[in-house]
Amino acid sequence: MKRNGGMAGGWRVLRDACVAGAFAAMAWSAQAQGTAPLKEVTFLLAAPPGELAFAPFMLAQTRGYYAQEGLKVRWIAVHGGAAVGKQLAAGNGDIGDALGDTPILLRNNGVNVKGVALLGGHPLHQFITRADRTIAQASDLRGRTLSVMSYEDTSYYVTLGILAAGKLNKSDVTIYAGGPNGVWQDVANGRSDGLVGTPEWGARVEETGVKVHYRPTDQLTPGMGQAIIASDKKIASDPEMISKFVRATMKAMTEIEADPVAASRAYVGAVPSYADKLDFVTKVLTYYAKYVFPSRLRPGEFDPAIVAHVQKSYVDKKVVRAAQPVESLYTNQFIPGK
Repeated sequence: MKRNGGMAGGWRVLRDACVAGAFAAMAWSAQAQGTAPLKEVTFLLAAPPGELAFAPFMLAQTRGYYAQEGLKVRWIAVHGGAAVGKQLAAGNGDIGDALGDTPILLRNNGVNVKGVALLGGHPLHQFITRADRTIAQASDLRGRTLSVMSYEDTSYYVTLGILAAGKLNKSDVTIYAGGPNGVWQDVANGRSDGLVGTPEWGARVEETGVKVHYRPTDQLTPGMGQAIIASDKKIASDPEMISKFVRATMKAMTEIEADPVAASRAYVGAVPSYADKLDFVTKVLTYYAKYVFPSRLRPGEFDPAIVAHVQKSYVDKKVVRAAQPVESLYTNQFIPGK
C-alpha cells in the first residue's frame, strides 16, 4: 500500500475562523430573537463543512433548529471519523460526526464512544469506480488503485472490508489518501481506478466528464450510514444537550428526504460557495434522499441486528480483533419519539 504523504500530511484541523466562513450565511442570533443565552456546543466534523454529506447539519443551522433547542454550535473539522471519535474520547469536543461503524473500530482500542443517532438506513459510503476500468466485483481490484479521504477516515476501513469480500488485502492494491479534494480528483484524472466515499465525490468526478458506476458499499461489505457520536462520559454527563442536538438534526434530515429539491434551494441560498451550483446540489441531495436516508425505523434509530451484523463482518475479516457488546456501540435513548 502506498501512502500519499504530501496530501495527508498537509491536512490541518480547521479552527473556528475557517469554519465560521463556511457558516457565515447560516448565523442565528439568539439575542435578535429575544431568547435566553444559548448553550455552546463543540461539534467535530470528519471533513470540511462544505461537504454535502453535512447538509442535515447545515440546514438545521440555517433554519435555526439548533437555536430553537437552545444550542449555539461551534463547528471544528478534523481528519476523518476515527479522529473525531478519538478527540471526543479525549474530551476535545462534545459530539461529532462519523459512521455508525466507527465505534466498532474504536472501542476495540479502548476509545469509548458510541453512536447516538444514525443518519439513514443505508451506508453513507459508496464504492465508485470509473466506467472505463471494468471493475464488476471486489476481486477485480487486484493490482488496481483506490482513493480514500484519509487513513484515519472510516472509508479506509470500509475499503479493507470490500477487499476482503474479494479475498484480497491491502497489499493487493494501492490505496491513496487524497484528502477531501484529492480523493475524487485522482479518479477524475485517472490516477485512481475508483474511490470509497460519499456520493458527492462521484458527482464531482462526473462534472469533469468522466463516467462512473456507483455501488452502495453494503452490496460488498456490511456497513452503516453517517452517525452522530459521543463519548460515554458526555452521554452520562449531558444527555439533555445530546437529545436537543439529535432532535434538531433529525428534523432537517427528514426534510431533505421528503423534498430534496426544496432542501437544495435552501442549501444553496445559505452557502455562498454553492450559490451557482443548484443542479449539482439537487443531484446529490436527491441521491441521499433515495438511497441513503430511507429507513424502516424511526429517523436516527439504530437496528441492533444490523449493528451486530456489521461488527461480525469486521471481526470475520480481521479488521478488528474482537467483538464488543453490541449495546456498547450505540444508544437509541436520544431518538425523537422514543
